[in-house]
Amino acid sequence: MTPRYLVPFHPKQVPHHFVDLLVIGSGLAGLRAANAAHPHQSVLLVTKDKLRESNSNYAQGGIAGVLGPGDDFESHVSDTILAGGNLCDSEVAEMVIREGPRRIEELIEWGTQFDKSQGKLALGREGGHSHQRIVHAHGDATGREVMRAMIQYTRQRANNQIWEQAFTLDLLTHDGQCRGAVISRDQGPPTLVWAKQTILCTGGVGQVYRESTNPPVATGDGFALAFRAGVELRDMEFIQFHPTVLYIAGSSRSLITEAVRGEGAYLVDVNGDRFMPEYDRRAELAPRDVVSQSIIQQMTKTQHNCVYLDLSHLDRDLVLARFPGIAATCAKFGLDIAEDRIPVRPGAHYMVGGVTVDRAGRTSLPGLWAAGEVTSTGLHGANRLASNSLLEGLVYGAFAGQGAARAAAEMPDTMTALPIESSTVTRKAQSLDFADIRATLKSLMGRLVSVQRDAAGLREAITTIDSFFAYVMPQQFQSEIGWETQNMLLTSRMMATAALAREESRGVHFRTDFPETDDARWRRHLAIQIDKSGGHPQ
Repeated sequence: MTPRYLVPFHPKQVPHHFVDLLVIGSGLAGLRAANAAHPHQSVLLVTKDKLRESNSNYAQGGIAGVLGPGDDFESHVSDTILAGGNLCDSEVAEMVIREGPRRIEELIEWGTQFDKSQGKLALGREGGHSHQRIVHAHGDATGREVMRAMIQYTRQRANNQIWEQAFTLDLLTHDGQCRGAVISRDQGPPTLVWAKQTILCTGGVGQVYRESTNPPVATGDGFALAFRAGVELRDMEFIQFHPTVLYIAGSSRSLITEAVRGEGAYLVDVNGDRFMPEYDRRAELAPRDVVSQSIIQQMTKTQHNCVYLDLSHLDRDLVLARFPGIAATCAKFGLDIAEDRIPVRPGAHYMVGGVTVDRAGRTSLPGLWAAGEVTSTGLHGANRLASNSLLEGLVYGAFAGQGAARAAAEMPDTMTALPIESSTVTRKAQSLDFADIRATLKSLMGRLVSVQRDAAGLREAITTIDSFFAYVMPQQFQSEIGWETQNMLLTSRMMATAALAREESRGVHFRTDFPETDDARWRRHLAIQIDKSGGHPQ
């Protein structure tokens, strides 16, 4: 039996903290949500690492928005829906995309320095987009610049309190409502943070895979704690693999941004043959799911463990000016990106599914809102269009923050601790090698719940994860690595069971045993909730 809360606590024996709004996660969505509060409202922003450490900070490509001549909202919406595998919510796509330019202008007002050309915003193009509409900063460091400006702005607001190195263990729930969260900090007893409204912005789950563009913090904590609290999640089978992740022994799996192909780079195999035109008329500018699956097929065909990005036919000065970060990373391994082929292969990049939210950012649990990568809004469908992620985080961060602020303002100021406690489990804790469990899980997910899947492999993955469950999940640990490992196992199991349930191929979900898209049976979302059907996808 898995305990409701990861750690034991009693309200008479732990510290308490009271706020109007609790924001969990410090990526772009979390920062935007925090800044939507009224100046007189108290806001607590918690993050398990440094404030800057999030997927948002590592975003290279940019933010998509209708900002240039010849572009229009209808075109951006059409591109989004086309990439989304016929599963996008068209009204959500329309809403987010029309809101986009306003939110980008807001970033500029708050101090973000986007790249310009002849005094105007420089707009790039990426796979799946029909127009140049991607704003970027410092070439390939958009996330870092946006986060720099947002962090500075957030810190200036007197009503914002920030806890770094604070691990959110679980959501506090009572009488069917979210009341805040259980948070561990400073290696002391957990703190019960009581909030009028809580906003979940915990990011992605790439660390359940060995090959991933995500930083170490992306261990799927938000998906797991939401599930334990009875929140509905959906579309957990849809995780996007970025086609081009640097593949060099000894290097971190660095992202090679989509914008490299947008500037004209070719994908070639080990023999130097450009192969993408054989798979799709859009060649290197096809959506990510198409490019990833094409790379896997070409690797199988050539019996080689990667493919290569070739920029040697492009202007050297342009390449080095546009991609200084990538050039510096590759130079550490003796590669000149303007001349040498860059070894790449697909890696886990972005979680398309997640906590179900409505158009205001509300979850199924009253008192809980969510925004960013941890959510399923309907914008991305079955496959996210490049550079729509920061856009979604901005728009839904603002919506969730505004909605939560309004809801909190309507509640009385008197707040008291509630009689919520978590008992100590009687089972004696075992000494576990968490590094070994995590390495095994990452390898398992990479083999069996990756770009290509089938029923036999998915059942094997679930059986193996269940064997870990038997001795890992009933325990209560006292370390972050233990809590993260439990969250990784729970989120991985949701992903594998959802992938097994969806017996078709759609977007980023490709079943070799069901290679066709089946709209009649499967053009729908798969929801998963702990107290419905035993937590199985429906």
